[in-house]
Amino acid sequence: MPEPVHVPSPSATGRLRWGLCCQFLDAPIRFRTATHRYVATLGPVAGRAYLSAIARDNAQALADAMRQCATLGIGAFRINSQILPLATHPQSGYTLTNLDEDGSITTAFRDAGRLAREAGVRLSFHPDQFVVLNSERPQVVESSLQEMQMQGEIAKLVGADVLTLHAGSAAGGCAEALLRLERGLEQLHHTARQRIALENDDRRFSPELLLPLCERLDIPMVYDVHHHRCNPDTLDVESATRRAAATWRNREPHFHISSPRAAWGNGDPRPHADYVILDDFPDAWREQAITVDVEAKAKERAVLALRDHLLPLINSRRTPTRPQTA
Repeated sequence: MPEPVHVPSPSATGRLRWGLCCQFLDAPIRFRTATHRYVATLGPVAGRAYLSAIARDNAQALADAMRQCATLGIGAFRINSQILPLATHPQSGYTLTNLDEDGSITTAFRDAGRLAREAGVRLSFHPDQFVVLNSERPQVVESSLQEMQMQGEIAKLVGADVLTLHAGSAAGGCAEALLRLERGLEQLHHTARQRIALENDDRRFSPELLLPLCERLDIPMVYDVHHHRCNPDTLDVESATRRAAATWRNREPHFHISSPRAAWGNGDPRPHADYVILDDFPDAWREQAITVDVEAKAKERAVLALRDHLLPLINSRRTPTRPQTA
């Protein structure tokens, strides 16, 4: 039996859980990276020691991130998918087991997960664009499955309950691409499969295309309203919200919000702005018990700005108006 996936309760400050993506702008918390080109110059022993130090530092940075989220009242955090850099690289790759000889890295990641649970911070991953489960190339599918298994194992270790994935390639048409996606999903290791969620994108796979697959396979859909506005279909925001939320069943829905850098009607709307425009936040979300990842360049500043603008408006709707007395 797969292990149960835990989702923390929403913050007491409101039903909405506000999510930060991967990094901070102001706090001195940094996640280290690595390149194969450099690691290859070190030799096997020194290369493993170098990657081991990075993994340990990143586990500590995740713990620091949880403390900062708790301080700021941020209720969700997206973990950088390269938190174990090069783990699935064909030459420099490794498993956490053979990298972590004394178990200290595993312990550090578990400690970060414990801090997240204590702070009520929901953790998630969003695999990079090179993860394409429906590629027409078998080698790409195989490497994607390896990456998803690795991220699923780290997600289990820290208690992350969501691995958000785009549908991927539309080669051969969307119908054929969705059939390939289904075959790719069937090959996922159960640790990744029980956490997988599909997200609509801003060019090909709209909510209307993804929802039937999600509903049939019992896979949650992460509704990205900005992508939907860039890539519209016959569904309005309210209908897409309702159907996407239903795919999460008894789990808290996970959605994404952003605004266009160039403003609507002024060039390409796809690149994200520094902050989210208040009017871009759907009315249908304001009374929902949902996680909302704020995808904005200003990072925690954007999360806090949107939260602090919206909470008074939401709370004013909940507070009944007292009748005036003479």
